[in-house]
Amino acid sequence: MSSTSAFPPSKSPRSDEPLTTGRLRGQVQPVASLTPDERAQMVALLATYFDDVTQPNFEADLAEKEAVILLADRERGQIRGFSTLMRLHSTIAGQPIVAFFSGDTIIDRAYWGETVLPRLWARHVFGEAALLHKARVYWFLISSGYKTYRFLPLFFREFYPTFERPTPPEIKHLLDSLALLKFPTGYEPVRGIVRLANAAPLRPDVANIEARRLRDPHIAFFAATNPGHAQGDELACLTEIVPTNLTAAGRRMLGK
Repeated sequence: MSSTSAFPPSKSPRSDEPLTTGRLRGQVQPVASLTPDERAQMVALLATYFDDVTQPNFEADLAEKEAVILLADRERGQIRGFSTLMRLHSTIAGQPIVAFFSGDTIIDRAYWGETVLPRLWARHVFGEAALLHKARVYWFLISSGYKTYRFLPLFFREFYPTFERPTPPEIKHLLDSLALLKFPTGYEPVRGIVRLANAAPLRPDVANIEARRLRDPHIAFFAATNPGHAQGDELACLTEIVPTNLTAAGRRMLGK
């Protein structure tokens, strides 16, 4: 991930403006603005798809996040999905690094295929990255589900780890540094896996990888690299946030 091209002037909407596509309306908002009812709906939605979800663990995780992408159905205003975000700051070999870390992320199964979440995520993260002139900006995510990992090859040209090429030493060092910064006792650098003390694994009907899906080399790689995903093990991943690193699908999500 060596590209350092500047961000072109944006004509996209502000990252905090609501976005409506299909059956969902979404908005990026500060975590502090969430109401008790919204928090209750969020934890209930998580518990539908993950085991061992508790309100205290959810609140503790949410407290460190800065922003949340909140999705509601257009008919009733019920929360149907969300993704939380925070920033990690580091310096590697004298270079300032900012990494956007994605926390709890879920979409109600009835709304799978809707694009409002990736569109809002791209608009917000790339918009913020464009303001960070001196830093290199990355997306750092951990994935216990193949669907989350599959976002990387769908939207980004270069990301790690991948079956397509070995992880370069400098990228491995950066990924390890960020993972140890965020999970000092839970990250295993040799395997590139995060094991959370209060892991909430996906429910079996969601985590299961059907044999036919293993024909996708990206999913096969994820399953082989993170064999404990069904127990809540998370694969640490990294990609650089620059426009030149976007695939055609990624550019569409950004409105380019």
